Amino acid sequence: MSGNPKTGKVNRKRFREKLPLGERILRRLLVPLLLGPFIQRLKPVETEHKLIRLGGDGDGGYLVPDDLAGIQRCFSPGVGPTSAFENSLLERGIPCHLADGTVEGPSFTHSLMTFEKLNLGAQTGDGVVSLADWVNRHAAPGDNDLLLQMDIEGAEYPVLAATDPSLFKRFRIIVMELHQLDQLTNLNGGVVNRRIPRCIEPLLDDFAVVHIHPNNHSPISHVAGYAVSRAMEFTLLRRDRITQSRPARVFPHPLDQPNSLMHPNRVLSECWYA
Repeated sequence: MSGNPKTGKVNRKRFREKLPLGERILRRLLVPLLLGPFIQRLKPVETEHKLIRLGGDGDGGYLVPDDLAGIQRCFSPGVGPTSAFENSLLERGIPCHLADGTVEGPSFTHSLMTFEKLNLGAQTGDGVVSLADWVNRHAAPGDNDLLLQMDIEGAEYPVLAATDPSLFKRFRIIVMELHQLDQLTNLNGGVVNRRIPRCIEPLLDDFAVVHIHPNNHSPISHVAGYAVSRAMEFTLLRRDRITQSRPARVFPHPLDQPNSLMHPNRVLSECWYA
């Protein structure tokens, strides 16, 4: 595949021109068929739990269901400059455990907060801790109403792939920013890059997506007819907490805020509406 040797960027237009017409048509037909069922499962729903915002305006604030009563602990890999999300939970008396090998610690201390200078990874090793080992270090075996807030800049996929689904079921709420979503189609080989769906699909058996917020700092790509930001924030709620649901169709949510105040808030494309 041709590209810029200085930047390593692929010249996708030239690559498409080299493909035979029949293969280009086949890809155009197959990609929506192969990706469509996966993206359909990601479309958000409204539940009986209204959404509230935790954390400040801008990057580091997230919308979660107002179903925090009984949450036993929050695990938050990836430490931002303010840790405003975790502070919102600490104010509610929810212990928070933070981990990040790239910083010396959060911007404040709290009696209910721990920090470990470790990166989250697929397996525990030098400077790295697996999600299972980290959770078992702090949570009692009977703690099955946890919260996971994960923004680790693309390292989420090895963690998701390596973690047993039974561990994720111990979390009531999962908030995660997914990166590299423009790579859902893979021009270097197969029609569809299955790496991302394979990591996410097991979660969707036990969780429903209740909110999506495109990161307005990321460029837009068009994948199988869907407008996709390279990074998007997803909020998931465990299905046993839901008794009523309907498709969510109001975006942006009134509580959504742009990640970057230098750019306008990005509206979720209607192709994501159920």
